[in-house]
Amino acid sequence: MHDSTEIDPALIESGRLLFAGNADFLSAAPSLGSLPPMKGVEIAFAGRSNVGKSSLVNALTGRNTLARTSHTPGRTQQLNFFDIGGRLTLVDMPGYGFAAVEKAKVAAWTELIHAYLKGRANLARVFMLIDSRHGLKAIDTDVLDGLDKAAVSYQIVLTKADALKKSEMDARIRGVEAALAKRPAAYPEVLLTSSRDDRGVPELRAAVARLLAEHGG
Repeated sequence: MHDSTEIDPALIESGRLLFAGNADFLSAAPSLGSLPPMKGVEIAFAGRSNVGKSSLVNALTGRNTLARTSHTPGRTQQLNFFDIGGRLTLVDMPGYGFAAVEKAKVAAWTELIHAYLKGRANLARVFMLIDSRHGLKAIDTDVLDGLDKAAVSYQIVLTKADALKKSEMDARIRGVEAALAKRPAAYPEVLLTSSRDDRGVPELRAAVARLLAEHGG
């Protein structure tokens, strides 16, 4: 469902309203012991370092500084929790893969990510951000394997869509959809976004609004 004409206009409006209200930083968790209590519906954004997670969080909420962004991979070093209008908790996760920090710290982040994903009962979905220029890498499929094993629902969001021609993007989407076909925890629709020109952002908001409605939020 990467074409906005296929989305119910009512869902687009619900998504807009959901993210038009207050969006506030709640807490940061550098370790499993510092996670906030589980409350309501939670969604998380995951992806390789520098895939554009923080930029997309800012685009979703229409706030340029809600989540810290950096051109240096690995700046998000903890789980950052945000309250969206008192209805939803959004989690910006540390990037995995290359990061300009010590290997021991990367290992600690990886352990935190996996422990969080396995133990968060109110986590409704992980939005897995994939750089559309590169597609799924081996390190991404390793994370998807873990999500499938933990039975955590996830959906692929292709970022930086402005960097590809339409024909290239269509081919990328088909390739990702084919890779997801046999994965039990994968949501079948691939979303296409660009925080640079807000492409796909209303559709992503709509997907979150639909998810919230399904979970009684």
